[in-house]
Amino acid sequence: MTNGTPPSASSELPMDLGDAELNRRIAEGMGSVEAELRERLSVGEEFITDKVTHLVKAGGKRFRPLVALLCSEFGANPGAPKVVKGAVIAEMVHLATLYHDDVMDEADKRRGVDSANHRWGNTVAILAGDILFAHASRIMSEIDTETVRHFADTFAQLVTGQMRETVGPRGADPVEHYLKVIEEKTGVLIASSGYLGARLSGAEDAVVRHCEAIGGAIGMVFQIVDDIIDIFSTTAESGKVPGTDLREGVFTLPVLYALREDSPAAEELRGLLTGPLERDEDVARALELIARTKGREHALNDVHRYLSLATWHLDALPDIPANQALRQLCRYTVERVG
Repeated sequence: MTNGTPPSASSELPMDLGDAELNRRIAEGMGSVEAELRERLSVGEEFITDKVTHLVKAGGKRFRPLVALLCSEFGANPGAPKVVKGAVIAEMVHLATLYHDDVMDEADKRRGVDSANHRWGNTVAILAGDILFAHASRIMSEIDTETVRHFADTFAQLVTGQMRETVGPRGADPVEHYLKVIEEKTGVLIASSGYLGARLSGAEDAVVRHCEAIGGAIGMVFQIVDDIIDIFSTTAESGKVPGTDLREGVFTLPVLYALREDSPAAEELRGLLTGPLERDEDVARALELIARTKGREHALNDVHRYLSLATWHLDALPDIPANQALRQLCRYTVERVG
């Protein structure tokens, strides 16, 4: 299971946010985030900096900084220097988890380039992730102790999610277990981005809580949509090989819903999915069987449930351009699966 993959974001925005002045502010903020991110990670011994900047230079979505900057619009100081630092922290922590995830998943590629573990070995990849956490911790200390406390809680949830995924459901409902895993592995850091953006811009406590909840819900939407795309899209549509998760023995939400169904297709699927699928014909058959179940429909129901939750919290916030931009991000994501 990969982390959610929302649209690309850098100093060039992935889409028109619906307001010219907002576009300008957010693009400027994304540029500041990118500059500070690269500057911070270029400090230290060269044998370290070339490793920790490996994925930064490969590109990436910078989605968490985008959420932080949009949520900062609800405070008195949108895009303030502290907001930029908070956005950089969120991106650094995200990058650190990618280094560690690739070691655990034995991944060969990340963002179209060799993964750090494939290029330099597991030990170097793990240490590169650790250095990223160190850089993020230093920036936290420059803001305030509340930011340090908040990220201590965030770290704990990230690790809990990874361990929860590793130990498995242990008799619990597989769907509920999976939703909890992606809440902790993906949702929590996007929720943190919303929290930091709002709080560090001086927003009221109630607004901060709403932004944190919005980020968490959006994170769930993005991850589940990614799960659906992995199963039901073509390579031409998504740029990925369909069934990648099945090949790795990872059963995502639409697959779990398909497996629990009482139907001939689900029965055959249960016999086929006893582990990773190595043969192309087995992957093709599994995809065909999943398509004959209601796995996609049930997963989409969850997408709309989390989308409704995000909308509820957005309704509680002022109707400013950033509010509409966050709604637009949600719509864009759902439209990826039709």
